[in-house]
Amino acid sequence: MCGIVGCILKNDDDVAPILFDCISKLEYRGYDSIGLATYDENKIHIKKDKGKIEEVDNKLNLSDMPGSFGIAHVRWATHGDPSKLNSHPHIDEALDVAIVHNGIIENYLEIKEQLISEGHVFKSDTDTEVVPHLIEKYMKEGFDLEHAVRKTIGVIHGAYAIAAISTNEPDKIVATRKDSPLIVGIGEDGYYLASDSPAILKYARDIIYPEMGEIVVLDRTGVVVHDEFDNVVNKEVETINWTPEMAEKEGYDHFMIKEINEQATAVKNTLTQKEHIQEIIDDIDDIQRICFVACGTSYHASLTGKYLIESLAGIPTDVILASEFKYSANTLNDKTLVVFISQSGETADSLKALDVANETSKTLGIVNVAGSSITRRAKYVIQTQAGPEIGVAATKTYVAQLTSIYLFAALLAKDEELLKELEKVPDYIDEVLEDVDFIKDISKRYNYAPDFFYLGRGYTYPTALEGALKLKEITYIHGEGYAAGELKHGPLALIDNEIPVVVIVPPGDSYRKTMSNLEEVKSRGANVLAIGASDDEALKSKASNVIAINPEVSEIIAPLVYVVPLQLIAYYITLEKGHDPDKPKNLAKCVTVE
Repeated sequence: MCGIVGCILKNDDDVAPILFDCISKLEYRGYDSIGLATYDENKIHIKKDKGKIEEVDNKLNLSDMPGSFGIAHVRWATHGDPSKLNSHPHIDEALDVAIVHNGIIENYLEIKEQLISEGHVFKSDTDTEVVPHLIEKYMKEGFDLEHAVRKTIGVIHGAYAIAAISTNEPDKIVATRKDSPLIVGIGEDGYYLASDSPAILKYARDIIYPEMGEIVVLDRTGVVVHDEFDNVVNKEVETINWTPEMAEKEGYDHFMIKEINEQATAVKNTLTQKEHIQEIIDDIDDIQRICFVACGTSYHASLTGKYLIESLAGIPTDVILASEFKYSANTLNDKTLVVFISQSGETADSLKALDVANETSKTLGIVNVAGSSITRRAKYVIQTQAGPEIGVAATKTYVAQLTSIYLFAALLAKDEELLKELEKVPDYIDEVLEDVDFIKDISKRYNYAPDFFYLGRGYTYPTALEGALKLKEITYIHGEGYAAGELKHGPLALIDNEIPVVVIVPPGDSYRKTMSNLEEVKSRGANVLAIGASDDEALKSKASNVIAINPEVSEIIAPLVYVVPLQLIAYYITLEKGHDPDKPKNLAKCVTVE
């Protein structure tokens, strides 16, 4: 949520086109406004406004700004309505200090009142605006920009990533972070700051990851990092193996459909982590309980993990929403493995829970972004190999998370048969994608519905939840996922011919019971869309429509394959409704505030 970028070029070229290019690649984080600040001839130039990036750029020409260094921001409103005044960058009344900020300043009101009493004048309703005023205040007291920033973070409480520039110290950007993501890029032509790596992949792939409380100083000669005691920190430089092309649509209409089509590759690449996962299992030793902690789509992947681990390895396994974790924290001990799953590795609720879990238990992070906060705080890390995911609705990172969990469960249980089945999953996914025209046509038939039900049993119950979530996220249609056996405990009262019911029916132990549940909803007039084996004649005779899956896909690996048509259904209904699947309203890719 929110995104920041900074750049200082080694030469005298204008930086604004680069800032605009970089910040545009962070729109997936959610935003309602955009702004840039550059420095030239002892003046800070600012252009900003609310609205879509292309609309604001058409109005203001954001690439046409002088100066070879600057900062940029896409805002997601938390304090103050979306407006030009509330947009970032913010500047002090002396026009000397401009900053961009991602996060929330919890004590901003009391700081603001104090600054107003000292004569400072505020223009916005944001929490952020106190920051440039504080920095300006401390610089007037004799501190340089770096130490004024240091003084400022000693006063503010909350989560933040901040980048600042000042007319008093040209050719310098100072940045810091606490509980919000910030990376530093070292490029051939300059030095960069960003909330996430896709923003700067085109310009820098050598990355530094600042820790909380460290101060980063960028100038034309390089990057210097200081710790809280002003000591220079020699940071390790890591090279990202993602390419700039991975963060582009490459001919697809939307990132979401591109990423759906990349899922077979994501599974194949994540399967290469088998040896590393075995090393983690060997080192973990005696574990009597496993606890997954996650949010959203990652929560559904975790639920699948619970079914796998308990059925295959016999280890009691819980799944806790990260936002609810504190209510269960007292149950942890040194025999508990706590597994944190997060696409970004920066989810605020998960990070807070991870710090608590580290006090008592062994911790494992399953993340997609190298160098993210979870990778630096968890004892063990499995990095999924999905590549950058730009679409807000998770697709390929979900199947990559599932693949990691399947590998972990299979290796933990020493289940060689399951490991062999996993090798076939990429081909099964590709087969589903070959049937995309049929799924597209089916989806159009369900565009009318105001509500959907999704039913699954056992391993496919979390898949039903994920299918319903995808529908809600991007079509804005209400969808509910249910364990099929729970129909008679309330939901059956809602079934009629206006509500489609999507039933996930893979061959296996739960097949007969799920078919009975299908009969229940059909007898009450439901339009049943079933997903099942291509040779299942009984299913074809009972359901209104059937999306056929290779019958070799067993019940246990069904979640990895059957989720693909559910993603496609949501995508194509979204297009029918005229919505943008990459930019669902009110949602952002990386939720870094609680």
